[in-house]
Amino acid sequence: MELEPELLLQEARESVEAAQSYRRELSQRLQGLREARRQIKESASQTRDVLKQHFNDLKGTLAKLLDERLVTLLQEVDTIEQETIKPLDDCQKLIEHGVNTAEDLAQEGELAIRGGVGEQNEKLWSFTKKASHIQLDSLPEVPLLVDVPCLSAQLDDSILNIVKDHIFKHGTVASRPPVQIEELIEKPGGIIVRWCKVDDDFTAQDYRLQFRKCTSNHFEDVYVGSETEFIVLHIDPNVDYQFRVCARGDGRQEWSPWSVPQIGHSTLVPHEWTAGFEGYSLSSRRNIALRNDAESSGVLYSSAPTYFCGQTLTFRVETVGQPDRRDSIGVCAEKQNGYDSLQRDQAVCISTNGAVFVNGKEMTNQLPAVTSGSTVTFDIEAVTLGSTNNNEGGNFKLRVTISSNNREVVFDWLLDQSCGSLYFGCSFFYPGWKVLVF
Repeated sequence: MELEPELLLQEARESVEAAQSYRRELSQRLQGLREARRQIKESASQTRDVLKQHFNDLKGTLAKLLDERLVTLLQEVDTIEQETIKPLDDCQKLIEHGVNTAEDLAQEGELAIRGGVGEQNEKLWSFTKKASHIQLDSLPEVPLLVDVPCLSAQLDDSILNIVKDHIFKHGTVASRPPVQIEELIEKPGGIIVRWCKVDDDFTAQDYRLQFRKCTSNHFEDVYVGSETEFIVLHIDPNVDYQFRVCARGDGRQEWSPWSVPQIGHSTLVPHEWTAGFEGYSLSSRRNIALRNDAESSGVLYSSAPTYFCGQTLTFRVETVGQPDRRDSIGVCAEKQNGYDSLQRDQAVCISTNGAVFVNGKEMTNQLPAVTSGSTVTFDIEAVTLGSTNNNEGGNFKLRVTISSNNREVVFDWLLDQSCGSLYFGCSFFYPGWKVLVF
């Protein structure tokens, strides 16, 4: 049965679309193969260069060390030779002086004897008197050869076997790094980097994370430690960054090969405190606020409502001052001047003593007190986007989770109006408190 022209045309169009889609998929796979081939080729070339450079450096260093050792041993030979030759030189001078004295005395005696007796009696008497004052029976002691140093060099050829054994075991070539970056999560002004171990036979003691802008040629360290995730701050929005990680095996000093670099970026605007508030000093990026000695008090708000539901807002307390029950760290629907704390309506917060406030009311559940190094996180999700029928006066309900020092509280927050974004804020009544937001 023949198809109608319109159906036949439609089927032909669908076949063309399917063929084009199939071609696109195959093209993407070819691109993936090209990237895989490029990674193998480039990493192999880099590994060859690293190996050649390393072993050339080793050869240069070993040659230098051997030359230095040779100089040291030759200096020892020179020292021993000079110290032991000197007594022999002194003895030789003494003997040569005695030989000269004996020759002179013998010649003088022979002349005196030739003259005979009589008129030569005076010469004989003078010679015998002179000879009696010279100790012709005193001979200097010459050391025996067994008592004289006989230098030699003790060279143990076993060092060649030791060095050869170490050289044959030195260096390895890995087809895959033992750790790889697992996930990149964007944050306002930062990126959370998570990594995992992919070699079951490798026991990691420490990890080392580096990053760089894709336009830069230099990686820089941002974390060294035992954790498997780290938030990299000071990230410019909408800029690509490269991240890589390596590990150090248990009980070893050298680092493993680097992981395959991963590219990430953040589209979220960095959180910033409002500048110009008299009671607080801000860092250059305005993400750190320090309560200073100014007498003015009040809430320091964010410069804009940059926190959105579904995100995690994190505060880290860098330093602490004297606590006060009115201290607060939290979020609010809008800025309200005239308050000295976020313990008010349309706000949720935690005090430095761990008390949690919702719309100005203290909750029965309490978190641990905030100390230096404490991290306080807010996770807020929209639960109800329409009006409620309860008698609490709220039109919108948000589910709030506050975590601090490995404990958390979960509660519903009722707002009078819908809020697509929220402000954050803090208030401290005594100087010394420093808070980082990200």
